[in-house]
Amino acid sequence: MADDITLFDRAVVRRHRDRAASTIGAHDFLHREIADQLADRLRDIKRDFVTALDLGGGHGVTSLDPRPALLVTADLSEALLRRAGAPSTVAAVVADEEFLPFADGAFDLIASTLSLHWVNDLPGALIQIRRALKPDGLFLAPILGGDTLVELRRAFLEAEAETTGGSSPHTSPVADVADAGALLQRAGFALPVVDTDTITVTYDDMFALMRDLRGMGEANAVAARSRKPLRRDTLFAAAARYSTLYAGDDGRIPATFQVIWLTGWAPHEAQQQALRPGSGAARLADALDTDERSAGEKTAPRR
Repeated sequence: MADDITLFDRAVVRRHRDRAASTIGAHDFLHREIADQLADRLRDIKRDFVTALDLGGGHGVTSLDPRPALLVTADLSEALLRRAGAPSTVAAVVADEEFLPFADGAFDLIASTLSLHWVNDLPGALIQIRRALKPDGLFLAPILGGDTLVELRRAFLEAEAETTGGSSPHTSPVADVADAGALLQRAGFALPVVDTDTITVTYDDMFALMRDLRGMGEANAVAARSRKPLRRDTLFAAAARYSTLYAGDDGRIPATFQVIWLTGWAPHEAQQQALRPGSGAARLADALDTDERSAGEKTAPRR
C-alpha cells in the first residue's frame, strides 16, 4: 500500500459513519462479534493496562475488562461518539486515524475494532500508533482482509460488464495477509504476530446485505468509485448474479468477511530478543546426537 496513493475518500468515510450513528445498533453485529473476540484475546494476556485508547471505537462495542483507569475513545465521527446509548468513557476525542493527536508514550494499550481498513496510509498510521504507546505497550487491531465481500465484488463486476460494458469499484481495497506482518515490522513494532479468521453471514438477498453495510457505516468510500447513480438494471443484474452464483439450497446468500488480526508491542529492552547469528552456545549436532561433518557429507547417528 503506497503512502502517496489516495485509496479512500476520508470525507465520505466520515459522512457514512455520521449517517450510521442513529441506527448502528441494529446493524453492528460484525463489530460486536469482533469486539467479543478482541476481549477474549486481551483476557489471555496477563497484563494490567492502566491507560488505553479505543481507536475508531465510536460504535461503542469495545469492552476492556478489567477497565483501564483511563480509557479514551477516538473516532472520525463526532455523531457516533455522541449517539444516544454509547457507553461513557473518561474521554471521547474526535480524531482521524491518519493524524493522531496523542503524545508519544501516552498509552499502555491501543485497540482498534474494524477501523484501520479505511486508512489511506496504513504504514504511517501504524507508526503513529507505535509512537503513542509506552515502551512494552500493546497494539491489537482486527482489520478487514482481501477476501472480504468477494461474492459482492464478483456479482457487481459481472453485472456491470453485462449492462454497461465497463466496471467501477464497489467494494474496498484492503490489506493482504502476506503484507500485514511486514507493515508491523516497518512501523517498528516488536514481536509482531498476524493471524486471520473468516466470518460468513447469510442473507435473504443482496439488498439486505447492502442495508447492513450502509447501517454499520461500511458503504463504498473508494476514491475511484463512480460518481454516477447506480443504474437500476445493473443493481438488479448484480442481485440476480449473486443469487445464481452463491445461493444455498435454502435460497440464502453468503457474505464473507475476512478478519486479519494485527498484534505488536512497542519495543522495550526487557522483551525477548532474537540471538545474533552464530552466537549460540550449543551445537545442533549435539542436540541431534550426531557427528558434525562439513557441508555435503552425510551424517549418521552416533552408536
